[in-house]
Amino acid sequence: MKSEQASEKDTAAMRRRARFGKLPDRIPYQDLIEEEATAPGAGSDNRYDPEGSWNRFSCLALDLAP
Repeated sequence: MKSEQASEKDTAAMRRRARFGKLPDRIPYQDLIEEEATAPGAGSDNRYDPEGSWNRFSCLALDLAP
């Protein structure tokens, strides 16, 4: 019984290998990332701007206030 199951698994593995071939090569982590130099202070535009905050914050109560 075990030899039948083993031969079935081997046959299935051979069929998969014949149908799909081998897996693609792994891509190294260094090739997945990219680093870029930025100017000092870049990305620090998160200062509080009370007059421009309306486009990021919406409240129905503020819209209904006279």
